[in-house]
Amino acid sequence: MAAKKSVKRGGKGKGYKASSTKLTNKRTSKLAKQGKLKPKKKKKGWGELNQQSEIQNHHRVNGRDESVPEEESDLSDQDLDFYGTPGTASSFISDAKFGSLSKETVSKGKKRKKNIDEGEEENYEQKPRKLFAKEENIKSLLPIKTSHGVIPQMTQIKQEEPEIKEEMIEKSETATPEKQEELPTLTNIELYANRQEKLRARKTRIAALASSLIENPEENIKKLKELRSYVTECDPDMFLTVRKLAMISMMEVFKDIIPGYRIRLPTEAEKAAKLKKETKKIRDFEETFLLNYKKYLEFLEMTCKGKLVEDKDNRFGKSGAELRPSPAASQSLSVLAAKCLCEILKAHPHFNYRNNIITVLVPHMNKGNKEVRDIVCDTVREIFRSDKSGEVSLEIVKSISRMVKIREFKVKREVLDSFLSLKIKQVDYDGDLVKQDGKTRKEMMKKMSRRERKKKKKMELLEHELLETRASEDKNKKIKMHTEIVQTIFHTYFRVLKSLHQSSLLSAVLEGLARFAHLINVDFFEDLFNVFNNLIDSGNLGYRESLHCIKTAFVILMGQGEVLNIDPMRFYTHLYNSILSVHAGVSSDDTSLVLDCVECMLGRRRRQISQQRVLAFIKRICTLSLQQDGHCCVALLAVLRSFVVNFKSSELLFDNETQGSGMFLPELPHPEHSNAHNTMLWEITLLKNHYHPVVRQFAAHLGKMAPTSGEGQLPVDLLRRDPKQFLQDFKPTEIFFGIEFPKKCSTKKKYFKPGTEFTQPEFSQIVADTCRMMEGGKGSTEEPREDSVT
Repeated sequence: MAAKKSVKRGGKGKGYKASSTKLTNKRTSKLAKQGKLKPKKKKKGWGELNQQSEIQNHHRVNGRDESVPEEESDLSDQDLDFYGTPGTASSFISDAKFGSLSKETVSKGKKRKKNIDEGEEENYEQKPRKLFAKEENIKSLLPIKTSHGVIPQMTQIKQEEPEIKEEMIEKSETATPEKQEELPTLTNIELYANRQEKLRARKTRIAALASSLIENPEENIKKLKELRSYVTECDPDMFLTVRKLAMISMMEVFKDIIPGYRIRLPTEAEKAAKLKKETKKIRDFEETFLLNYKKYLEFLEMTCKGKLVEDKDNRFGKSGAELRPSPAASQSLSVLAAKCLCEILKAHPHFNYRNNIITVLVPHMNKGNKEVRDIVCDTVREIFRSDKSGEVSLEIVKSISRMVKIREFKVKREVLDSFLSLKIKQVDYDGDLVKQDGKTRKEMMKKMSRRERKKKKKMELLEHELLETRASEDKNKKIKMHTEIVQTIFHTYFRVLKSLHQSSLLSAVLEGLARFAHLINVDFFEDLFNVFNNLIDSGNLGYRESLHCIKTAFVILMGQGEVLNIDPMRFYTHLYNSILSVHAGVSSDDTSLVLDCVECMLGRRRRQISQQRVLAFIKRICTLSLQQDGHCCVALLAVLRSFVVNFKSSELLFDNETQGSGMFLPELPHPEHSNAHNTMLWEITLLKNHYHPVVRQFAAHLGKMAPTSGEGQLPVDLLRRDPKQFLQDFKPTEIFFGIEFPKKCSTKKKYFKPGTEFTQPEFSQIVADTCRMMEGGKGSTEEPREDSVT
């Protein structure tokens, strides 16, 4: 009991807190004791005010108020007698105020209600009720008062418009027409000078704006709108020239100042948040830049489609001048707009509105205008070659596939030929890399403790951040993009093979399949070989399509198709019959395709080919070399030399004695039964007299059975070259017989300038010695010698 201490009621125990009223009272009492508290004025209550007013009114009515004279009272004697009798309307008198019974001025002070005289009410009622309406022909009515408030009412005043119009028409008919001032007529020279002056001013301003934007884009970003206004120039005298200059200038400006990242517009919540001055400046710059960039792309899109975009504030259009360019001018604008879009896409394929640009450009790959079609196709090929991640290539390939499907495969061949520029080496159809990583990760997580899992997650997050700072492409992501690209391409190719056997796109499809044959999935091999056999048996294929078909089949057989049990004898027979149909002369570009087929069928499968087949193909290639140009003939002879060196049975073709029975039958379609061992390579003798010196050199080398040393061997530089390299090295359009064409000589005449120096220094020395001797002879003797040199 002693240990416990009772806390008194109202004492300051733990958690005690005084109220605000108590603290105020303490403060007031303290100030009152010190004499610093100001005394408060006592406010009169409503009861006292009513009693005082009743007493004052009672005295005034009985005439006891001396301050108010009787002359000034509004009441008559009868009224005073009536209201002065006790018990008569005393409540009304007691409640009434003196101000309503007298003209005495009311003392100044605070009032709860403003008393309004009857005269003032009448004036107020006489005033018209009018709302604050903008229209002059609206009249306000009496409002309706409801529990929710006052509802104003208005009505429309009818105006007598027809009469006014008739009066205006009569006045206009009676009024005399004013004479318009005639503009001075200008000559052609003055018009041309005026146009040149205006054009010079536009050029100067465009150049100044572009240079200021490139110099400091963040400070001068507002000038971008003024520069964009010249793109919609509407002066009929020079709108074409100014628009072209502005389009090219804006393209160069955007190529220079576009940032290396995608701009993300802020959300509403981010706009409402407070920012630093620098951050706000950067955000304003990005928003202004992106707005002008978007409008510029929209203008280029409309111009590409052949539509003439006019400015809304066209001061020339209002005066009646219409912009009607000629078809050639509209076409030139369309070509220039397509070039600008292509340049922007090539320079910055990562920036905003990339999909919109691709959607605009891809349909122009199939346009009838060859110039625009070539520009867009070249741009697409260049992007395919330079794209490392595969994101832009995937978007373009999807857009092309969508366009081909919509047009029902009625497109130009250049559209599908653009796929050949893709650089894809590895794909992953089953997603083995991703699945394997996921399985191993789950198994590892199960075996780890809780602390090790946390550490593992932190390490993965750190590796991900390091990968971003490294600025390198993720390999798995790249393979995934390439896989999707190849699937989209093959989907388009297989549709053409399945339904359109006689389409003009068949050659492009077969060439594409030959290009990407190493990426075809194993599940499609049997179906593809069946389609190839049907195409070859149909006889509708040209020699070029046949060569692509054969190349695709053998590329498949060299890769994953080795496990398939397929006999390629039909393809050997078809190649043997198609070789002699290869074009010669200017159109001999298919020689490289023949070299690829021969290398796949003979060079890489040398152990699987019979002797008779090898000899037949060597004889057929030697015959083909007689029909080709010099550079193609050199390439074919280089392939022939490799076969002679690698196949020992080729010695039979250099012997004039027959081996076995039968004779050579070149017209037979089957190389196995042509008896090629009973013939000779007599074409080599003719090639020794060829006009090309390298062909003669190869023919002499093969005539001696391709010796590796001694007499007849080839130079080292020719031995180390690939056969396809000869096609480029000795192409007649660039070089002639291995010697480059000399550059164009200058047409300026060279004049000889006389001087004291001679071309040969020896002759100069002889002249100098002779002159010295003559001067010495004159000084020593008076008479000249007869043998002196004059």
